[in-house]
Amino acid sequence: LFLAVCAVGIGGTFQYGYNVSIINAPTQHIHKFLNETWTRRYHEALNPNLLTFLWSVIASIFSLGGLCGALMGGSMAIWLGRKGALLMNNIIAILASILMGISFPTGLFELLIAGRFLIGINSGIGICVQPLYIGEVAPKHLRGGMAMGTSIFLTGGILTGQIIGLRELLGGEAYWPLLLSSSCLPAFAQLLFLPWFPESPRYLLIDRGDELSCAKALKWFHGSSEYRREMEDIQRECCVLDGEKSRKPWQLFHDRSMRWQLVTVIVTTMGQQLSGINAIYFYATYIFEQAGISSEQIPYVTLGTGACECLTALTCGLLIDYVGRRYLIVGGYLLMTLWSIVLTFSLTYQELYLWVPYVSMAALFAFILSFGLGPGGITNTLTAELFMQSSRPAAYMIAGAVSWVSFFTIGMLFPFIVNGLKQYCFLVFLLECSSVAAFIFLVIPETKNKSFLEIQKDFHKLNFGRNS
Repeated sequence: LFLAVCAVGIGGTFQYGYNVSIINAPTQHIHKFLNETWTRRYHEALNPNLLTFLWSVIASIFSLGGLCGALMGGSMAIWLGRKGALLMNNIIAILASILMGISFPTGLFELLIAGRFLIGINSGIGICVQPLYIGEVAPKHLRGGMAMGTSIFLTGGILTGQIIGLRELLGGEAYWPLLLSSSCLPAFAQLLFLPWFPESPRYLLIDRGDELSCAKALKWFHGSSEYRREMEDIQRECCVLDGEKSRKPWQLFHDRSMRWQLVTVIVTTMGQQLSGINAIYFYATYIFEQAGISSEQIPYVTLGTGACECLTALTCGLLIDYVGRRYLIVGGYLLMTLWSIVLTFSLTYQELYLWVPYVSMAALFAFILSFGLGPGGITNTLTAELFMQSSRPAAYMIAGAVSWVSFFTIGMLFPFIVNGLKQYCFLVFLLECSSVAAFIFLVIPETKNKSFLEIQKDFHKLNFGRNS
C-alpha cells in the first residue's frame, strides 16, 4: 500500500507542486530570452508592457491547462481506469517537457507557452485521478493517512522544485531549459513503477464487473488472509448502486441526495485556495528582508517554507486517522485566523521595533504549518470520502474545476487586493478562514474509520432531514 502511494504520487501531485515551484527561479532568464528572441525576429526592442504580458501568459496558462485537465481527469478515470489514466497522463508530461526544453535552442517562445499549458493539463489530471486511486485502494482505517500521500507528494514537489531551482543547480542562466524540461523525470519514473501495481479494486468490480480481477487486486494490496473484509465492503456498495453508471458532473447538481456533499466540496476547495497562503508567499521576501536577511540568502531561507509544508503534510498523515478530519481541518483554519491577526499587527508596526520583524517571520512559518496541518492536506481526502463510486469521478471534476478557477482568480485579483489593502489584506483572509472553520464544524460529520456507505447515511440525514 505504501509503495502504491509512492508509485501514483511521483507522477501525480508531485508534478503539480514541482511545476508550480520551478517557474519562479528562471524568471529573469526567461525575460532575457523573450527580449532577445523578439529583437532577433522583429528587429526592434520588446515593449516592457508586452514583455509583462508574455510573462503573465507563460506563468498563468498553467492554471488554464490545469482547469482543462481537471475537466478531463474524471472522464479519463472512467474510460481508461484510474491506473490507465495516470499512465496515459505521463505522455502529456513528456511532450510538455520536450516543448519547453527546445524552446530556447529553436528561439520559439510559443513552444514555452504550449509546454506550460500541457504540463498544466498533466497537473490537473494528476490532482484529480491520484486521490481517486488512493482513496479506492486504501482500507478505511488507513484511508486518511494514505490519502495524505496526495498532499505529501505535492509539498514534496514544491520543495524539490525550490532546491533544483537554486542557482548552484539548474537555476543558472545556462540551465533554465533543462530545469523546465526536468518534469519528464517523474513521468518516466511513474511509467517504470506504476505498471507493477494493479488497478483500483473498486473500479474493477463496480465499474467493470470483474470480480476475479478485483479479488486478485485486493489480495495484492491486503494479503490473502485480510482481503475478504474489503471485498465484502465493495460488494455491499455494488449492491446499493445496483448497476448505476458513472455520473456526469451536472447530474450531481440535480440530485438532492448529493446536495450537502457538493456544498462541502465547493466550500472547502475554495477555502483552501482563498485562505491567504498565496499572500504569505507574496510577503515572504519582504518579511525576510526586514529581518535582516540578504537578498542572496533569501532563496535558501525560502526553502524553509517548502520544508514546513512538507513536514506538516507528513505530520497530518500520521495524525489524521487518530485525531479525525474535522478536528484537524477546523483547528488548522482557526490557527490561520490567529496568525492572520498577528501578521496584520506585526506588518503594521514592522519598522517601529527591532524585534517585530522576527515576530512576522515566526508568524509566517506558523501560518504555513497551520495550513499544512489542516486545509492543505485534508481537503482532497474529504472529496474522496464524501461520494460513492458512481459519483466520485464527477465530484473530483467539480472540485478540480473550482480549485483551478479559484487559483486563477486569486492570481489575478491578489495584486489589487495587496496594493489596495496592504498588510490589512490578512483581515480578509481572517474572515474567510473563520467562516470556513465554522461551516465545517457545524455541517460536516466526522468520516474517520467509516465506510463510504456509512458516510452516505450521515449525509442522508443532512440532505433529507433527521427523521428521513
